[in-house]
Amino acid sequence: MSMMRTIRRAVRLPGARRKVDLSHPVRSPLGSAVVNCVVYLDGVRQVGHCPAEEAVERVRKDGNGFVWIGLHEPTEQEFSGIAELFGLHPLAADDAVHAHQRPRLVRYDDTLFAVLKTVCYVEHAELTATSEVVDTGEITVFAGPDFLITVRHGRHGSLGPLREGLEAVPEQLAKGPSAVLHAIVDHVVDDYLDVTAAVQNDIDAVETDVFALQRTEGVDAGRIYQLKRELLEFKRAVAPLSRPLQALSTQPMPLIDPDIQTYFRDVTDHLARVTEQVASFDDLLNSILQAHLAQVTVAQNEDMRKITAWAAIIAVPTMVCGVYGMNFNHMPELRWTYGYPLVLCVIAAACVTIHRGFRRNGWL
Repeated sequence: MSMMRTIRRAVRLPGARRKVDLSHPVRSPLGSAVVNCVVYLDGVRQVGHCPAEEAVERVRKDGNGFVWIGLHEPTEQEFSGIAELFGLHPLAADDAVHAHQRPRLVRYDDTLFAVLKTVCYVEHAELTATSEVVDTGEITVFAGPDFLITVRHGRHGSLGPLREGLEAVPEQLAKGPSAVLHAIVDHVVDDYLDVTAAVQNDIDAVETDVFALQRTEGVDAGRIYQLKRELLEFKRAVAPLSRPLQALSTQPMPLIDPDIQTYFRDVTDHLARVTEQVASFDDLLNSILQAHLAQVTVAQNEDMRKITAWAAIIAVPTMVCGVYGMNFNHMPELRWTYGYPLVLCVIAAACVTIHRGFRRNGWL
């Protein structure tokens, strides 16, 4: 069973400990982007707020526990103090400030640097050619021996509920920053599963419209193409994460607790399932788009057959009238009393015969 599910259940327990109200952000001298700065000793959150400098000094003085600092969209100036305090690599610090990075895992000396893409499903009453289906954000994680720094970009992906869930399971927090790293990755991948289920509903709706018995004038190919574009954005967030998770679950790392590494294998399996589903969605949308275009082509061919059939019927009276409009002196039945009604009857009979022939062949 995933540790994340255990944490989520613990959040709902009546006895879950909550020492500090997480709804009030911590204002740090290092910048207003610091959402929270908390010290954990033996998996237990220490009461009170303190600046990052004091938190680090407290943890390193005791030689136990770690400090978890959360930031939201910091500027270079705001993050420079954090980077200097913890000795973060300049390249990693620059990537943390500037979002839109590719998901990856890099080790800088005794610090793990991880980039994760968060994905949120955007609710919409009806899928259109301009609907936003998925919204992506980013979480950057720095995990060291006695600290964990999270930098969040985007409108979603808040880690507040996750923090509360972890605090309700102190035996997991006691394993250090690697336990928090796993919880964050598991939380992100679980969101992938939720988004996958929601996107499946949109694909089912489009598929139903395309293969409905009625003609599909109301099915806009732009809807299918828009869904493919949104799915591509989702794929870019999911697919590159496979290699970092494989490394976290199989390769020995000094910063990763061996017990926690077992849980990473479970997350890797969930990500593999999401990756397979996204790939199958892409193939299915290709098939739906091709089927829709084929239906449009067939409908156009049917219209052309009807137009051609009516043109052939109209050609009969046009030809007869054209012959009698040549104004020659000697023409058959030109001065006969019943010549005009006879010509009309011949035209009508020919048109009816041709019309019945087209109807019999399915052209009309």
